[in-house]
Amino acid sequence: MGREHGSEETTEIPLTTRAERHPFTFAAAFNTGSGVQVERMYEPEGVLVRPDGIAVTGAGRRAANEELLALGLPIEVRPRQVHVAGELALLIVDWVIAGDGVRVEGTATDVARRDAEGRWRYVIDNPFGVTAR
Repeated sequence: MGREHGSEETTEIPLTTRAERHPFTFAAAFNTGSGVQVERMYEPEGVLVRPDGIAVTGAGRRAANEELLALGLPIEVRPRQVHVAGELALLIVDWVIAGDGVRVEGTATDVARRDAEGRWRYVIDNPFGVTAR
């Protein structure tokens, strides 16, 4: 059974100060169903790579995430690798959105950056990794 989609009146999901927790923070934001919460997980100029391999930012990034949010299903994440070098982190994360006969999954290859307050946000979010075309 899917969750209600699109509620922007959600308690704000706090950003993490630990790179290895960022995928779980993203999942918590996604699972609220709120595009606003998901957008908070990115730097303002952060890039999302769509399944067709096209990198988008701003309104394009939000629209691409809204397509997945519109499924009304939760995301589950399993980080494989997290490598931190100074203020940057490389995150390799298996993820799945499944339920109601739907299954979308991938292995993300992501880059996050720590901001001046120590909080992590995506700079590059490539949810389909090397399978994006």
